Amino acid sequence: MKALLERLKIQPVNAGASTGVDNWYTDKNGKELISYNPTTGEAIAKIIQATPETYEKVASAAQNAFLKWRHVPAPKRGEVVRDLGEALRQLKEPLGDLVTVEMGKIRAEGHGEVQEMIDICDFAVGQSRMLYGLTMHSERASHRMYEQWHPLGIVGLVTAFNFPVAVWSWNSALAAICGDPVIWKPSSYTPLTAIAVTHIANQVMADHGLSGIFNLTIGSGRDVGELMLNDKRVPLVSFTGSTKVGVHVSETVAKRFGRTILELGGNNAIIVTPHADLEMATRAILFGAVGTAGQRCTSTRRIIMHKSISKDLTQRLTNAYKQVRIGDPLMPDTLMGPLVVNTSVEEMMDALNKSKQDGGEVLTGGEMLPNLGPNFVSPAIVKMPAQTDIVKTETFAPILYLLEYETIEEAIHIHNDVPQGLSSAIFTDSMREAETFLSVGGSDCGIANVNIGTSGAEIGGAFGGEKETGGGRESGSDAWKVYMRRQTNTINWSKDLPLAQGIKFGE
Repeated sequence: MKALLERLKIQPVNAGASTGVDNWYTDKNGKELISYNPTTGEAIAKIIQATPETYEKVASAAQNAFLKWRHVPAPKRGEVVRDLGEALRQLKEPLGDLVTVEMGKIRAEGHGEVQEMIDICDFAVGQSRMLYGLTMHSERASHRMYEQWHPLGIVGLVTAFNFPVAVWSWNSALAAICGDPVIWKPSSYTPLTAIAVTHIANQVMADHGLSGIFNLTIGSGRDVGELMLNDKRVPLVSFTGSTKVGVHVSETVAKRFGRTILELGGNNAIIVTPHADLEMATRAILFGAVGTAGQRCTSTRRIIMHKSISKDLTQRLTNAYKQVRIGDPLMPDTLMGPLVVNTSVEEMMDALNKSKQDGGEVLTGGEMLPNLGPNFVSPAIVKMPAQTDIVKTETFAPILYLLEYETIEEAIHIHNDVPQGLSSAIFTDSMREAETFLSVGGSDCGIANVNIGTSGAEIGGAFGGEKETGGGRESGSDAWKVYMRRQTNTINWSKDLPLAQGIKFGE
């Protein structure tokens, strides 16, 4: 670990809050947080968490930074983000390895997550010159109407363990070019990666003579999270996590008329039709269900397959699952690492027991693997007679439920009959089936794919979902608009004062 931190050019720091390269805050009253390696169960770092007093220092610094940063032209703000992307390019390998060590996803995925950070920085640099507003024709003569977008303010960012750095970049890169500082509260499972990223961002800020744009506060929900949710200096809170906590976030921020971006639960399904390429579908399902040990918001959790191909696809999947190499995620031949904590193992076993009670049959996997480490399991495939409550519940673990259908209308009904609405897919070579799935009466998810799995979204498109997934959108497309405030402007360049709608007043 020491060598890894040295490659990241980081001096070990146990402070849990920062606003710049020379501003790391260690509060003597802060509680200790230990980061554990999920592969071995061993402690890898100790961090002193932020207290309410430390949060106030960080929030004040961020607010002061905003008052200056909002006046910097957007393309100039883009230059800072460009340099952040370059710094990440230089440190992609060690930062990706650190993600793997602390979170447990395999090395290829850890490196891929850092590449996603680089990609969104590239995207944001271009976006910094395209913060467009519309020009409208006025109904009044000699009047001009247009809209413009102004910086919003501090963005509060709460991220989850499964993408400990990528989601920070989705928000921070766009917020920065929009003129907004960010206060980041990372997952308590992955504080060390947050500190590493903050060191990188701090150096970039220092190179530009800045501070307070990219800020960090590692702390509990009680000491930091609640303060952020209730802080009127934070007009936007971006939260990634469970639907249960998301409800609280939404209600709390809405009470003060703040905005939220909510990226909550997913229960993602793939419909496989008789016209599907089953080899391609099998590969997509395997990655979607087993990748990140089933701990992605977009992980494939349900397969809705036509009865005519059910036996064939089931055999293909069980054969593929038996070949999944489970073990140390740093090893190049490993396809699945551990779950992040042992409670996730317990939740998986509980879900499997409930599925059996509902008539489900475990076809393969679903076993604890203590010989590999405390958090290792084998990915499970469960054949279900119907979509029961446990199937409709998101379990953050590698469980894949198999369901059958007879008509495409039935398949879409099964697909949509869950509370979540994040990612979805259909495998078919039939244009009619594909277009039906993508039509207004098809998938009700924020992401709908054809002949592509549910997992692995590109940064160019807006990411997010509907229903209990929260309705938020991050990353590409026009997601930048939520980080700004819209202003409509009307200019009268005549010597008259006509009123809209032809109203005559006092004449």
